[in-house]
Amino acid sequence: MNEDTEELSIASLHLHPIKSCAGIAVDEALVIETGLEFDRAWMVVDEQGVFVTQRELPRLVLVRPTLRQSDVVLRAPGMLPLHLLLGTVEAPTEARVWNDTVRAYDMGALAAQWFSDFLGRRLRLVRFDPEQRRLSDAGRSRGVAAENAFSDAFPLLVTSTASLAALNERLAAQGAGPVTLERLRPNLVLDGLAAHGEDFLDEIVFDTDDGPIRIRIADACTRCSVPDVDPATGEQGHAVGDALAAYRTDARKGGAITFGMNAVIVEGVDRVLRRGLRGRASLRFD
Repeated sequence: MNEDTEELSIASLHLHPIKSCAGIAVDEALVIETGLEFDRAWMVVDEQGVFVTQRELPRLVLVRPTLRQSDVVLRAPGMLPLHLLLGTVEAPTEARVWNDTVRAYDMGALAAQWFSDFLGRRLRLVRFDPEQRRLSDAGRSRGVAAENAFSDAFPLLVTSTASLAALNERLAAQGAGPVTLERLRPNLVLDGLAAHGEDFLDEIVFDTDDGPIRIRIADACTRCSVPDVDPATGEQGHAVGDALAAYRTDARKGGAITFGMNAVIVEGVDRVLRRGLRGRASLRFD
């Protein structure tokens, strides 16, 4: 193996169909222009069409989706299941995610009432319009016109099993229990790296039967309060943030906490990533 490359594999793949709701671990995922198919395809918004997340409504994490062949089923404590047909939308609308106002589709009165009842606020559910091109910041996407659905800023988030283990060692040292990847909301979790080895990757290549999938590491992912939300209870804590602050503050990001790396797709749309798929990564030295 070349000393400037790393051999690695996909330990797990994760989708988050509704932004800021619970994620799903999957065995395989189709790569599309905006990342992984069905990842952040839906979003909860307020009456003005502005996105809401666990930052203000941590109980969103208790909304658990199940993807099936023709629909996604949403379940939450005390609620009857909500079924959303994958091929059905209702009225065209607009929604705002951070500073971007984009075209979307309202998912109708039943979905709006379901979320409003569960979260105690007047809310609606929207779906991203696939004809809309919402691009990552050109200054951070390393030369790639990277499309996004309702993700914060990039189509993919990459981390590693070793990075999670390092965080859990820190948590144990401060007397806190371990956490799972649900808190950190990645898409690709890699095996074969040292702790936070993803920080130093340039491009990752996975060879599939249909051709290569090339993923370029773009920028460190800065962290907010979401990793401190317990996915089992929806309650806000502080142990994860405290542990990360002790060793993952980045002066290049104004002292922000970072964990995991945002990434963009260079090649591989309509190809499939699978858990266990082996790949190779070039290293970045700048």
